Amino acid sequence: MSAAPPITQNPDIRFLGRLLGHVIRAYGGEKLYRQTEYIRSSSVDRARGVDGADLVDTGLEALSLDDTLDFVRGFMLFSMLANLAEDRQGVAAEPGADVASAIATLDSHGIGRDAVKALLDKALIVPVLTAHPTEVRRKSMIDHKNRISDLMRLKDAGLEETDNGEKIDEAICRQIALLWQTRPLRRERLYVQDEIENVLAYFRDTFLPVLPALYARWERVLGDRPHSFLRVGSWIGGDRDGNPFVQAPQLKFALARACEAALGYYLESLHALGAELSLSTELAKVPQAVLDLADRSGDTSPSRQDEPYRRALSGIYARLCATHQSLTGKLPPRPSSLTATAYGDPAEFRRDLVTVAQGLASEGGGALSTGGALGRLIRAVETFGFHLATLDMRQNSDVHERVVAELLKVAGVEDDYAGLDEYARIALLRRELANNRPLGSRFAEYSEETASELAIVHAAAEAHRTYGPQCITQYVISKAESVSDMLEVNILLKEAGLWRAANGEPPHAAIMAVPLFETIGDLENAPKVMSAYFGLPEISGLVRGRGHQEVMIGYSDSNKDGGYITSTWSLFQASTALAPVFEKAGAAMQLFHGRGGAVGRGGGSAFAAIQAQPHGTVQGRIRVTEQGEIIAAKFGTRDVAMTNLEAMTSATLLASLEPEKLSERDAARFANAMDSLSQTAFTAYRDLVYGTEGFKEFFRELTPIQEIAGLKIGSRPASRTKSTRIEDLRAIPWVFSWAQARVMLPGWYGVGHALAGFEDKALLTDMAQVWPFLKSALANLEMVLAKSDLGIAARYLPLVEDQAKAEELFGRIREGWGMAHDGLLTATGQSRLLEKNPALETSIRLRLPYIEPLNLLQIELLKRHRGGEDDPRIKEGIELSINAIATALRNSG
Repeated sequence: MSAAPPITQNPDIRFLGRLLGHVIRAYGGEKLYRQTEYIRSSSVDRARGVDGADLVDTGLEALSLDDTLDFVRGFMLFSMLANLAEDRQGVAAEPGADVASAIATLDSHGIGRDAVKALLDKALIVPVLTAHPTEVRRKSMIDHKNRISDLMRLKDAGLEETDNGEKIDEAICRQIALLWQTRPLRRERLYVQDEIENVLAYFRDTFLPVLPALYARWERVLGDRPHSFLRVGSWIGGDRDGNPFVQAPQLKFALARACEAALGYYLESLHALGAELSLSTELAKVPQAVLDLADRSGDTSPSRQDEPYRRALSGIYARLCATHQSLTGKLPPRPSSLTATAYGDPAEFRRDLVTVAQGLASEGGGALSTGGALGRLIRAVETFGFHLATLDMRQNSDVHERVVAELLKVAGVEDDYAGLDEYARIALLRRELANNRPLGSRFAEYSEETASELAIVHAAAEAHRTYGPQCITQYVISKAESVSDMLEVNILLKEAGLWRAANGEPPHAAIMAVPLFETIGDLENAPKVMSAYFGLPEISGLVRGRGHQEVMIGYSDSNKDGGYITSTWSLFQASTALAPVFEKAGAAMQLFHGRGGAVGRGGGSAFAAIQAQPHGTVQGRIRVTEQGEIIAAKFGTRDVAMTNLEAMTSATLLASLEPEKLSERDAARFANAMDSLSQTAFTAYRDLVYGTEGFKEFFRELTPIQEIAGLKIGSRPASRTKSTRIEDLRAIPWVFSWAQARVMLPGWYGVGHALAGFEDKALLTDMAQVWPFLKSALANLEMVLAKSDLGIAARYLPLVEDQAKAEELFGRIREGWGMAHDGLLTATGQSRLLEKNPALETSIRLRLPYIEPLNLLQIELLKRHRGGEDDPRIKEGIELSINAIATALRNSG
C-alpha cells in the first residue's frame, strides 16, 4: 500500500483558521486557546502517524464541561469555515461539469447543437428542496458563513476595503467573531412554518438571481434562447407523509409566502429598472407599442413626460403592486401611488416586459436589450411565475385507502372498500372516476383524518385558481404498491375538481398522481404496476395527452431495506425495466430520484450519478430531491449554486444524448455479474441488520440515535410509529446516527462480502473501469469507507449494555469493512483509498484530526447522560458534538 502524500492545505483554510484562532483567544481567553491548540496539534500528529503520538495525552480530560462546550464550538466553526474554503476553491466542482463542456463532448460524438436544442425544448430539470431533518445548524450560522463568502470574493478581486470603508480582513474576522458568539443550537422545536421560511431564504437569495444568470450564460453557449427547462420545486408545506403537522393551513401558508417572495423580487427588479431606463424621446426613437404602454400607465409626472420607458415601467410596477395585494392580501413594501388593475397571470406581466424589451431592441442593433436586468427579469418571470416553486403534495397510500374507504361508505357506494381485492377496487374506482359527481358532502360528518385530507385537496384547487396550475403539479404517493393506490389519489383530486371526466374524451387531471417505489420489492414490482396503470383506457388517454408521466424511486428506504449495492442496482434495474413500459404507452418517462445527502441515501456526485443512469431513461426530464444540510452545501451561496445547477444540467444533457458506452454483450455480462453481487450483498446485509438477534438494541445503544431523535432540527418525527423496530425508523436518522459513530454502515455493509465472493476479478476490474454505473457506485462507496473509522467506532462499544453481543456484532462489522476496503482497491486498481481522487483525499484527511476529539468527547458525554447525570450542559454538549461532527463530515445525513 502506497503512503498518502503530505497534505497541501488550502490557503483559504489557513487564512480563515488563523482568524478563528484569533477570535478564540480574544473571546474565549488564553487558556481555551492553548487547550484547543494542544488538542488540535496532538490529534494532527496522531492522524499523521508521528512516532509516539499515540502515547501523548489527548488533552480532553482536562476540559471542564464549560470548556468542552467552547472547544466543540471551535472545532465545529473550523469545519464550517473549511467547507466554505473548499467550495470556493472548486473542490465541489468536477471536470467537464458545465454545459459548454457537455456540448463539446456531444459534438465530438457527432451530436450537434440542433439535437441539444431539440432536447431542451421538451426538457425539465428540477431540484426539489425538502425539509428532511439533517440540517443541524441554525440559519443564523449559515447567514454569517455566507457573509464571509461574500467578503472573500471581494478579497479575491484585490480589494482591501468594503464599500463601507471597512478593512476586508477585519470584516471577515468580525463575522467569525459573530459566529463564535451566535448560539448554534435551536432551543425551540422547529415548526413547518419555520421550515418554509428557512427554505424561502434560499429562493430569495440564491435561485431567483442565479437561474436567470445561468440562462444568460447558456444562451451565449447555445447561440439560442432555450425555454425555462430548469426550475425549482419544494416539498415543504405539501409533504404530509408521517408528518401530522402539515395540513391545509400549512399548504396555504407555503404557497402564499412563495408568491410573496416572487412578487417582491419582481417589484425590486422593476424599481431598479425604472432608475436605469432613462431614455428620452428627444434622443431615442421609441416604438408606438412602448408609447402606448406609457400612456396607459397613468404616470403623468412632468419630469418623466419625455421618458416613456420609465412611465411604462411605472404602470407595470403599479399593476404588479395591485397583483401583490390581490394574491397575498398585503400591500407591497414599496406601494405605487398609481391606480392599476392586477395582472391576470404571469404571461400578461411578461407580455408588458417583452414590449419594453422589444422597444429597446428596435435601434442601436439591440445593444440595450441583449441580456441586462430586463432580460434577467423576463427569464425570472418565465421560470418562477407567480408561484416561485412547484410545491409537491405527498401522502402515504395507507392514508388514501382509509379516506377513500370512508368516502365510499358515507356516500352509500361501498361499505367495505378495504375488504375488496385489487381487481374489485380498480373496477369500483374506475366507475367513480368516469363521472364528475363528488363522493363527499358538506352535510356529512367525517373522521379528522378524512376531513384533513379533503381540506388539502380543496386548498390545492384554490391554489390553482389563485396562483396558476404550475403551483402544484405532482401528488406523490408513498408506499405505492398497486394501481388502486394511484387511482385513489385521482378520486381525492376529483373531490376538488382537479380530476375531470369527459364523455368520449380522455379525462383531465390538473395534478399528476406519482407513485413512489421505495423498497426493493416495490422497485421490482414497479414495471408491472405502471404497465397495468397505462393499460386502463382513461389513463392511457390522459397520459398520452399530457405527454409524460412521472415515477419516483426512493434511495433511502431501499437502502435501509436491502443495503447499499442492492439498493443502487435495484434502482438501476427498475429504471431500465420501466423504459419499454413508457415507450409502449407513448409517454415520456420522467424519473424523480429521491436522493439524500449520505451515500446510503443516494448521496455523492449528482453529476456522476445522473450520467450513470441507464441509457435511454433520462430523456431530458429528471427531478431530484435536495434535503437537509445538502441544501446549504449546494445552494448556500450563488457561486456554489451555479456550479451545482450547471453540473445537474450538463449531466442531464450527456445522459440523454451521449451514445451508449457499452456493447450489448458487455451490458449483458455486467448485468449478470451485478445480479450475483447484489444477491450476495443483500443476503449479508439482511442477515446482519434484520436476521441477527439483538442487533436493534446494539444499534440504539452504540449510536446516538436516541439523542438525535430529541434534536430540534425538523418538524417530522424520527420514526413513523412509536415502535423501536428498524423497519419503522425513518431512513434519515438511521443513516445519520451510524455516521455520528463513524461506522457509516448503510453506505458499505454487504458490499465487501459481494466483492470478496465474486470469483472473476478480471471482469470486476473491467466493469469498474468502463461502466459508468459501477464507477459511480464504487466512487461513493470509496468516499464513505474513507470517512468511516472503525478505530473510533470501537470506542462507542462500552455504551452497549450486552458487551458480549457488542463484541460479536462489531467483529462482523469490522470484518465487513475490511472486505469492502480490500475488494474496492482490487477492483479499482489502487493501493489506498482515494489514491485516484487527490482533492477528496486531501479534504477528508484534513478533517479527520478535527473529528476524532469530537467523537471522543461525544462518547464521554453519552456515558454521563445515559448514566443519569442531569446537568443540562451534558445534553447541550452532546447536541453540539452531533452538530460539529455532521458539519465536518458534510454529507452524513
